[in-house]
Amino acid sequence: QVQLVESGGGLVQSGGSLILSCAASKISFRANVMGWFRQPKGKQRELVAIITSGGTTTYADSVKGRFTISMDNAENTVYLQMNSLRPEDTAVYYCNLPFRGVNYWGQGTQVTVSS
Repeated sequence: QVQLVESGGGLVQSGGSLILSCAASKISFRANVMGWFRQPKGKQRELVAIITSGGTTTYADSVKGRFTISMDNAENTVYLQMNSLRPEDTAVYYCNLPFRGVNYWGQGTQVTVSS
């Protein structure tokens, strides 16, 4: 059973920075794609950023230029560096690993940005 363990959330003031990490364990393969999604309270889950093992990245328009996703292929770990945080970035952030038609999710980590 694939497990994704996230860390790094918390409370930060507007304009501040946080880094999230997500490690995939109990897998016998190298992840080809990993990503981050977020779900603000009362809203739907939305894509934040994804990255392939080859380094190709995709970002939501709302985070371009502020967030950076990176991946340690050998460790099946994905990171999300979040700079210039805004109150509207407040959400539960989820790590995602798609594999063979199944979407695996982390437990979520709360990010709260105060104004």
